[in-house]
Amino acid sequence: MSSIDSITNLRDTIIKGNRKEAPNLARQLLDDGMDAYSIVTDGCSKAMTRVGELYQEGEYFVPEILMSAKAFEAVMEILKPHLQTGEKRTTGTIIIGVCEGDIHSIGKNIVSTMLQAAGFKIIDLGKDVPVNAFIEAAKENDADIIAISALMTNSMLGMKDVINAAKSNGINAKIIVGGGPVSAEYAKQIGADGFGDDAKEAVDVALKLMEV
Repeated sequence: MSSIDSITNLRDTIIKGNRKEAPNLARQLLDDGMDAYSIVTDGCSKAMTRVGELYQEGEYFVPEILMSAKAFEAVMEILKPHLQTGEKRTTGTIIIGVCEGDIHSIGKNIVSTMLQAAGFKIIDLGKDVPVNAFIEAAKENDADIIAISALMTNSMLGMKDVINAAKSNGINAKIIVGGGPVSAEYAKQIGADGFGDDAKEAVDVALKLMEV
């Protein structure tokens, strides 16, 4: 089986929520020489993006999402030890969390893992995070970046509240946003410093912001 077929098989297995088989496929990909970063971007991230689409399309419901999430988590347990940045220094400190009113954290978890692999110190606030929690965490940790995620259209409105609160509190951290309903246009409209369409793009944007 080619590496392309293998990564496709891993994606399908995560989407189907097979938590027993998914880790075995991840181990095989590692044994075949594929680096863990590529497995996350081409396998895990794309699989969970598809799961989100199936939810939006009404084909998947909470039970299916949870099964896929468990399969994803099982794979990440295999990959995490191999997700090591080549540099020992910390790239920067990022506060990350899901907007208040939104409990969908799978995408945020993928981005968090990828940012950590890129050398960032991650302060993960989890899901359903109030505006003031982002601000307090940014102050306490002298954050370089605040990363905000949302999967629901109504909750993503809270991103602008975080941006406004950061400005009014003198927070100098750059703010990046992302998630299913979020677009580059919306990010620009609310005054965000960056937008990530997927986990890999979020990492690229964060690294570029650290160079500014």
